[in-house]
Amino acid sequence: MSEFKPLDPLLHSQLRLAVMSLLLSVEEAEFTYIKEKTESTAGNLSVQLDKLEKAGYLAIEKSFRGKRPLTTCKITQKGVKAFEAYVENLKNYIS
Repeated sequence: MSEFKPLDPLLHSQLRLAVMSLLLSVEEAEFTYIKEKTESTAGNLSVQLDKLEKAGYLAIEKSFRGKRPLTTCKITQKGVKAFEAYVENLKNYIS
């Protein structure tokens, strides 16, 4: 069992993993885009983004577009490294 490294519990959540996967493929993404692509509710997505931001995996910028709030998310270097490590560790479980 020693060859099986622990999986990052923060990334082991389906929605958080989907968010990280999505953000790896784009420079940044708006909250509504992430919500649409992950088919999550606004409330649940907001909670999960907050967890990823507190871990340093995401940078979240809040601004306005006209009078409407705009939330933009971007994966950090720490997030990229954590995701890559998660994928490598997961490969040990499935190979």
